Amino acid sequence: MRSPAVRHVLTHLITPLLMCIGMGLAYMGAFVTPEPHHLPVAVVGTTPQAKVFAQTVKDGAGDKLDVRTVATRADAVDLLKSRDVTGAYVPSAHTPELLVAGAASDMGATAVERVFTPVAAEHGVPLKVTDVAPPVADDPTGQGLFFLLIALSIGSYASVAALGAAGAGLAMRVRALLVLGVSAVVGGIGALLAGPVFHLAHHDLAGVWGMAWLYSAGILFVGVGLHTFLKRWTTLTMMVLFVMLNFTSSGGLFRPELQNGFFGTLHAFWNGAGFVEGIRSLLYFGDDGLARSVWTLVIWLLVGLLVTGVAALYERPRRARHAAGHGESAPQPASVPVPARPSSVPAPARSAAEEGTEAESAARSAAEIEEEVEETVGV
Repeated sequence: MRSPAVRHVLTHLITPLLMCIGMGLAYMGAFVTPEPHHLPVAVVGTTPQAKVFAQTVKDGAGDKLDVRTVATRADAVDLLKSRDVTGAYVPSAHTPELLVAGAASDMGATAVERVFTPVAAEHGVPLKVTDVAPPVADDPTGQGLFFLLIALSIGSYASVAALGAAGAGLAMRVRALLVLGVSAVVGGIGALLAGPVFHLAHHDLAGVWGMAWLYSAGILFVGVGLHTFLKRWTTLTMMVLFVMLNFTSSGGLFRPELQNGFFGTLHAFWNGAGFVEGIRSLLYFGDDGLARSVWTLVIWLLVGLLVTGVAALYERPRRARHAAGHGESAPQPASVPVPARPSSVPAPARSAAEEGTEAESAARSAAEIEEEVEETVGV
């Protein structure tokens, strides 16, 4: 391609086309065919009949279910509230009951209901479904937290383009301070959306803000640090890390037991899963599991600080050379008089070529920054 303008456009099309491929593979791979994989369920009862029933369910489901027995209904409720099981079946000849925790996963509750409804139907009795941890009425499916995650993620990684590109001339410590401020604002927006605006959280808004701040700060520090090395490819990298792999493994729509092993494994340590599960713990499960989620977010924040620190060390020699190249000329020795230029002699004029080159360079740099910011796509 001989035209520089066309070649420039084609080069910039690489990023959206790679995003298209990546988003298709990630979202369709994670969400299109949800199937149980070792979905944990319990059968209430310790009698030989209960154990035979549990084994029968296990044999019929194969690897789709992990079945255990518990002594009492109260034990089953405790397991549900600690999210160790997704559902618990209480056998009865007249009123069989299925216990679920809808706030943990609406899709998970639906999956176990589909498993045990035919079992009750075989005995000619209806299945009673009891939700021991329902989500708030303003968020009946419990999926509002997933969409809150999306809002926080877009606000965070989109800000990376502004801080990394437009703020490239600032010292890294200044950018780091801006990261702290921006992440606090993003967290505040998240708390407002979760509380007064959509009423997903009826209590602990300060905790919601704190976790949103941790989550946002981790993304921003990772992104600002990576921008030093990746430049305009930072946007694509952030999309891979904090959209393609993050949203799909968060557990906001499907629990890991309903996904393939890849996304289920990411759920154990990815920051989106730490945020979603942490907020669920805070709002619905009496802080059970909250510490682990907070530590997940803290580790991501530490990784971001490490990346930013490495970037600062990498930039330091370049900034020193830049400062030296633009420093003032050394003063003339005192013993050598410097004749004053007659007022009638004008200062040497810079050539039009030099001025044009500098103007073109400045315009090109501004255009590159603008292009990079505009390439930040919210999905």
